[in-house]
Amino acid sequence: QVQLVESGGGLVQPGGSLRLSCAASGSAFSIASMGWYRQAPGKQRDAVATITAGGGTGYADSVKGRFTISWNNTKNTVYLQMNSLKPEDTAVYYCRAWTAYGNYWGQGTQVTVSS
Repeated sequence: QVQLVESGGGLVQPGGSLRLSCAASGSAFSIASMGWYRQAPGKQRDAVATITAGGGTGYADSVKGRFTISWNNTKNTVYLQMNSLKPEDTAVYYCRAWTAYGNYWGQGTQVTVSS
């Protein structure tokens, strides 16, 4: 079992920045990759960024050049640095972890971009 706890969401003005954190506990040693997803009201949950244990990353086209995912293995924590935020980035952001035994989700953290 892996437990994921997100933090760092909040209200930010357009053009601002936020850094989300996702702390993993439990069988964190078994995590092969992690990712951030987001879900806006009335829309499906979509992938934003992913990172493998080896450091390989992937990004949705809508966030390339603005968001950066990173993983601190010693802290079992993955981060999402979000810059140049836009109103359309408003959503609940979820952390996801993949292991050989299945995948796990955090509870989500709200990000609101508004003036």
